[in-house]
Amino acid sequence: MTTAITLRRPTSITRPGLLGSGVFDDVFDAFFNDFPTHLRQSTSGYPVADIYRDQGGNTVLEFALAGFSRDMLKIDVLPEDGSITVTGETSTDADDGNRRIARRSFKKTYVNYDRNLDLSAVSAQFENGLLSVTVPQRPAVQPLQVEIG
Repeated sequence: MTTAITLRRPTSITRPGLLGSGVFDDVFDAFFNDFPTHLRQSTSGYPVADIYRDQGGNTVLEFALAGFSRDMLKIDVLPEDGSITVTGETSTDADDGNRRIARRSFKKTYVNYDRNLDLSAVSAQFENGLLSVTVPQRPAVQPLQVEIG
């Protein structure tokens, strides 16, 4: 007498026990439920900016702003706070729907914590989509000699 054994494949996929039963669900739920947070983190570097010191000792802030015009940009300097804020305002009404360059409003603030920059002498240039903000260093403080009388 011969007995036939039929093997069937399992209908459900078993997960490794080490991960626990809800790990995959938790990962995907966390990603999709927190999507606005992930999106905000991925765009926090907009616009691309570079800060460096030029040969003259000035601090230069450069922003890549393709698609912007001068009248869309604003630079606010608050010497008492030691801050410079660069703002770009865009209007969706002006777009004709055929735009391919991602252009959105932004506001970036930079603070001079060391108070070593002359914020009253800030200059800016905008050419070919590149905004350059130049901030010179403060003049060196001359040592003061006090005579004892």
